[in-house]
Amino acid sequence: MAVVDILDLPAALPPMTPLTGLDLGEKTIGVAVSDPTRLIASPLELIRKVKFTDDAARLLKLMDGRGSVGLVIGLPVNMDGTEGPRCQSSRAFGRNLLRLRPELAIAYWDERLSSAAVNRMLIGEADLTRARRADLVDKAAAAYILQGALDRLG
Repeated sequence: MAVVDILDLPAALPPMTPLTGLDLGEKTIGVAVSDPTRLIASPLELIRKVKFTDDAARLLKLMDGRGSVGLVIGLPVNMDGTEGPRCQSSRAFGRNLLRLRPELAIAYWDERLSSAAVNRMLIGEADLTRARRADLVDKAAAAYILQGALDRLG
């Protein structure tokens, strides 16, 4: 498939298939998945980065296990709306995934403040320690990113 606008994503996918959401960090990849109706996002897994081929293999295996052929990748846009090196890295990750799996449909979603929002939630509502929060924040941020995209689609 290709990179598509978020609003064009549903038309690019078979009906009743989940979407996968990613929060790409420097050392980890937070992975979330939606239900088949694409209404609710849930954290799924945290992939500790090793090298792209290993990371991609793990991600694609997770997607295959869920029947997901659509991906929403969080795009870390600067607060002024510009795209810096981290956005370029996220887009490169998407391009490289498409080389491995050309039939994927990928959309990008502005993830500004997603990690901050998740951290506030985990501190305030879940009362978790800093170490435990670090383990949860990236996959929870992936769910937050995916849920934002799902809400926009709804």
